[in-house]
Amino acid sequence: MDFPLEGCPLARLRELSFTCVNAIDAKLLISSISFPRGVSLEVFSSRRKKDADLRSFLPSPPTPIQGLLAPIATIKCQDEPGVVQLYGNNSRFSFRCSGFRLDAYCGLSLFSTTAVREFHVQTNSCHDLSRALLRLPALETLVLVGVTTFSDDSFKFLAEEPVLCPSLKTIAFFDCNLCSRTIGELEGVVTRRKNSMAAWLHRVVIVRRAGKLPDSKLIHRLRQVVPRVDARIDEELPDLP
Repeated sequence: MDFPLEGCPLARLRELSFTCVNAIDAKLLISSISFPRGVSLEVFSSRRKKDADLRSFLPSPPTPIQGLLAPIATIKCQDEPGVVQLYGNNSRFSFRCSGFRLDAYCGLSLFSTTAVREFHVQTNSCHDLSRALLRLPALETLVLVGVTTFSDDSFKFLAEEPVLCPSLKTIAFFDCNLCSRTIGELEGVVTRRKNSMAAWLHRVVIVRRAGKLPDSKLIHRLRQVVPRVDARIDEELPDLP
């Protein structure tokens, strides 16, 4: 495929969105453009790829495009629809692929994640989540999206020593099913982290787009150990400083 944009700086470019059939086409196009800072890039793959991850789209070896995001501050991942979004330095890169699954935990090794402060993820696997959080030492806000079933000891790894994500201050649940057992476990995690060198978990956000919120008694219990608990029916999460 011929890319006439090769070497072109496109200094005024602010948004670029394109659809490709094969991820290799995205690699070639991205490698051929000198992107300015502050750009918004969206890549859509029209071909379903079961195990697609960031490696499928980003040039390898890494090219200066990844420097535009440095330091990456926010990562948002969602399995259905398959989307990975990276935010940093006023730039945003979004990769969308039908069947995209976040074995982007592997994709996190493609760039420095030491400055990531906010991580949004959709996963029912606490093992996969703990693997990802190991790469996010400065994380302050964790957002779990669309989790329908929490396994036993879903958050146990957040209470173990050495403390994972010692700067974690906010956990948000967006459109997740929270039962009394899960909230009880969360209470225990908060209490144990208070006795460690970790920052206090000071905010829990629970937002459902529809359906029911956890019982008010459970919310009240959570407020006994967390300074701020927000629970509401809404289409979007509130600001998460």
